[in-house]
Amino acid sequence: MTALAALLADMPSMPMPTGLDAAREDPLAAGLAVGAILALAAGSGFALRRWSGRLRTLRAQLLVVTSAAIGTAAVAAWLLADLMILDEDQLQPVLVVLGLTAAIAVVVVSIASRSLGRAAHDLEASVRRIEAGDREPDVPVHRADELGHVARALEGLTRRLAELEEEQAALDAERNHMLSSISHDLRSPLAALRAALEAMIDGVARDPDRYLRAMQADVDALTALVDDFFLLARIEGGRLALDLGTVDLGECCDEAIEALAPTALARGIHLQLDVAEHVHVDGNANALGRVVRNLVDNAIRHAPEGSTVRVSVGAEGRPVVAVVDTGEGFPDGFAEHAFERWSRADESRSRMSGGAGLGLAIARGLVVAHGGRIWIDPPPGGRVSFELPAA
Repeated sequence: MTALAALLADMPSMPMPTGLDAAREDPLAAGLAVGAILALAAGSGFALRRWSGRLRTLRAQLLVVTSAAIGTAAVAAWLLADLMILDEDQLQPVLVVLGLTAAIAVVVVSIASRSLGRAAHDLEASVRRIEAGDREPDVPVHRADELGHVARALEGLTRRLAELEEEQAALDAERNHMLSSISHDLRSPLAALRAALEAMIDGVARDPDRYLRAMQADVDALTALVDDFFLLARIEGGRLALDLGTVDLGECCDEAIEALAPTALARGIHLQLDVAEHVHVDGNANALGRVVRNLVDNAIRHAPEGSTVRVSVGAEGRPVVAVVDTGEGFPDGFAEHAFERWSRADESRSRMSGGAGLGLAIARGLVVAHGGRIWIDPPPGGRVSFELPAA
């Protein structure tokens, strides 16, 4: 026994496997440790994804995420030590480092979250102002990250909202003006029709034929007004179909003048046509005739009694038709919106003379449909011209 003990004492001692040596000698334990760490990390990530959004502040969310990451690392270190992959003398500095990291992370997260929280608060305040009707909010978030992008997008959205509200207000004003104009333009002939009918029904009409002729004139006025509505709707809706052919502008203007001669005679207006030569264009004779009639009729309404309305046709470059009267001309600023619907140079006089404010708008639509343009020249007098592509 003494010899055996001496032999054992002389043999070198075998060290216990530690660290990587332990992992090499027991790969199963190492695999279990890695699997446990991955499972712990996955579980922590799932829990954070599920529950962090329920926290009320960004600071709390960041602190929870940081604490979960450091806690996962600490548990992983303890697990590795328990499986003897880490020695006890290796575990202690790891835990110290993790503790210091946790303290530093809490400070950094607190500072960062304060900045993020302030930016989020500013964004919320800006949204509240926009919701209350402020369309010029200066979003005080000047960052290069996602919050900065949201702030810039919010400012762009606010500008677009302001533009849409202005457009809506303009549409509402135009609609109200249109309804007012339509009601007035329909009320006058309808009131005259009703008065004439009541007079004939009550037997107080001494000259029934005169009343019938007046009623026919009112019906014609209503029909012309409704036709103007539909024509303008087709023009503005892009549904105007024109059959084009070769049109002699001189003949077209002459026919328009002949059609309006009785109206001009009743107002004491002389109509004059000046055509230097035959001018031909590719167009629709009825549509171009309507343009000339509208312009001449408008000139007759505004020309002084005993004056002359002159229609000239020229072809210097492109064919041009000009309708000129010797009246006061168009008022300042009217040329900018003269070709809009319901636009009248003199509101009271146009209504009394039966103008619905659609003539120039229809004329412009028909000229544009032919590829031309129409404009108003400055005073003296009233002068409206339009040009068309040559044939």
